[in-house]
Amino acid sequence: MITNAEFHFEGGRDGVLLIHGLTGTPHEMRLLGKGLQRAGFTVYGMQLAGHCGDEADLLATGWRDWYASVERAADELRGRVDRLYVAGLSMGALLSLLLAAQRPGWVSGVGVLGATFRYDGWNMPAVGRLSFLLPWFKRLGIGRGRSFQEEPPYGLRDERIRAQVSGAMLGGDSAAAGLPGNPWHSLADLYTLSTHMRRRLGEVRAPCLVAHATEDDVAHVRNAHLVADRVSGPVELLWLRDSYHMITIDRDRRLLIERLAGFFQRVGDGRAVGDEADAARAA
Repeated sequence: MITNAEFHFEGGRDGVLLIHGLTGTPHEMRLLGKGLQRAGFTVYGMQLAGHCGDEADLLATGWRDWYASVERAADELRGRVDRLYVAGLSMGALLSLLLAAQRPGWVSGVGVLGATFRYDGWNMPAVGRLSFLLPWFKRLGIGRGRSFQEEPPYGLRDERIRAQVSGAMLGGDSAAAGLPGNPWHSLADLYTLSTHMRRRLGEVRAPCLVAHATEDDVAHVRNAHLVADRVSGPVELLWLRDSYHMITIDRDRRLLIERLAGFFQRVGDGRAVGDEADAARAA
């Protein structure tokens, strides 16, 4: 049974739509949402279709369903605010970029947080690095009941937060901490989405803040460089050096909140964005 874990924080007339990652939950965006609300934004932490339930709920959906739920949430929020921004974590970053490409008139700026086009971080097993083959497995009906199980450190450098999240996740509370594994067929959809979004990065003209952990255990920094190199709009890069993949709740979360809020505020005020010096200090 799917639990509704969405959140709404009322603020000013600028709104931010927050999108969680594959097998994740809106809770992983909640601290970021609170910080953005304190900075004056109205925030909607949406829930992707098929998430916050069991594996069967997730497998009943695919990337087009996930994107459709993003578009519905964005349309709902834009009816309540004057200006819409979007930010997503991991696969949520890809969906944020897709919304900016598909609906350029809706999106004023994008937070690209730990973008995951491929699972190629330092903690990914060799078999995980072959996940790009999964779309073929799905087409052939292979491996529907199979999953890649999450492994420590679960995207978290902070040991206290890691214990809390892993306890909830392994205890079956998918609404609070997501599923403990990534079903093969859902990963196949992620890779199909990834291929589709790679082709469309040049259509993203909204300003982007691309934030990525330098020691991301799930997605190598080349994922961030891919976005920065291919989108058409101005880009700022933020390298987070004391976190792993889950940058919205890990040790650098306060820095991320500060920089993302400031970025959206500068975009809204019409001030220049894009920091070549920061880009030059790439990981």
